[in-house]
Amino acid sequence: MIARYSRPQMAEIWTDKHRYLAWLQVEYAVCEELAARGRIPRKEWVPLKKKLQKLLAEGGVDPKRVDAHEAVTRHDVIAFTAAVAEKVGPEARFVHFGLTSSDVVDTALSLLIQESGLILLRDVTQLLKTLRRLAGKYRSTPTIGRSHGMFAEPTSFGLKFLGWYCEWQRNQMRLSRALEGLRVGKLSGAVGVNTHLEPEFEKKVLARLELKREEVSTQVLPRDRHAELMSVFAVCGSSLERMALELRHLQRSEVGEAREGFQKGQKGSSAMPHKRNPISSENITGCARLLRAYAQAALENIPLWHERDISHSSVERVSLPDSTLLLDYSLVRMTTVLDQLVVDKARIKLNLEKAGSIVFSGHYLLALVEAGATREEAYQWVQECALRTLDSSESRGDFVQLLCEHPEVLRRLGEKTIRALGSLKHQLRNVDEIYRQAMK
Repeated sequence: MIARYSRPQMAEIWTDKHRYLAWLQVEYAVCEELAARGRIPRKEWVPLKKKLQKLLAEGGVDPKRVDAHEAVTRHDVIAFTAAVAEKVGPEARFVHFGLTSSDVVDTALSLLIQESGLILLRDVTQLLKTLRRLAGKYRSTPTIGRSHGMFAEPTSFGLKFLGWYCEWQRNQMRLSRALEGLRVGKLSGAVGVNTHLEPEFEKKVLARLELKREEVSTQVLPRDRHAELMSVFAVCGSSLERMALELRHLQRSEVGEAREGFQKGQKGSSAMPHKRNPISSENITGCARLLRAYAQAALENIPLWHERDISHSSVERVSLPDSTLLLDYSLVRMTTVLDQLVVDKARIKLNLEKAGSIVFSGHYLLALVEAGATREEAYQWVQECALRTLDSSESRGDFVQLLCEHPEVLRRLGEKTIRALGSLKHQLRNVDEIYRQAMK
């Protein structure tokens, strides 16, 4: 991922240096168990342990040395073990003992995913805190709701944030489950039959790394686990886009109910000095497209030839780092947008007033049905009054007043009930209960 969309802490996880360190952690854990079982003689384990621990403390091998070896071997793991041997000496003959390349690469990948997952979960926690705060702040702010981009019925402005809050609670659970599903490793050898290191040995080594043993592996871990995680990333991206799209619409000149924070010295357009564009929300929308695309690639990585081919490898070298970086960046950027969001309550009120009382039409439809009218009759009477109100060329007054003057409506409901039904108090009477149940 380009530096523009990479935050340092997440980017560090996916550097070659850190990746080789994770490989070394796997190799060291295997050596520890080999030594515990006497398969590495003590006289050789003591110096090997000391040298490996020193190398781990130093941050692992130099990626440049791995590159130099790979230029000759054309094999990254063999190049890595050669670089380790340069630092460790003769005792390095026990490094990579009984392993195939994917034992190290896949197990270390799970470690890197867990590291990146912790950052993502922290990001989600911060987003949830912001959404909960905004939901509370705008709980009592009535606004016009829209369907198909048209005025629908009044709602609470805070319900926008509360709905997103609940969605991100679900995303938090999805992400936690998918990460737990990848808290696995494998040391089962070239085709997964534990030829050199038996399952119990494998289990104990992985426990040292705080991973579980894949019950049945091939040369690699099954990729449905990775696809599940990438699919969750895609869902998270779409959830972010859902928020971003709403904020973009609210910032439109014709709506103007909210806008992204605009810093001193910031410019909106190279040609039009008056512009304040929703660039962050638009940026997040674009990032979501990439996250969904990477999920598709991950799904295609599940089917591999027989016990393994490497068609998935090139995909994951790009998609896994990029997806974690993109999601981390997008989560933090959205949290920043929401923290700095400017909500124009006066414009919200103006748009609500502009919508007029016709937005309560559904109340009258149901009230008339309850009063004995057929649904078809009730719909026709209410629609007559509503359309007369909407059509400026034939406008004959306020919607509620027209209902009060409609003989069929007036006879069944009475003026007092008609006016009571056309109120925000009646429309929003259950909002507090929605909040109570959502935030308990």
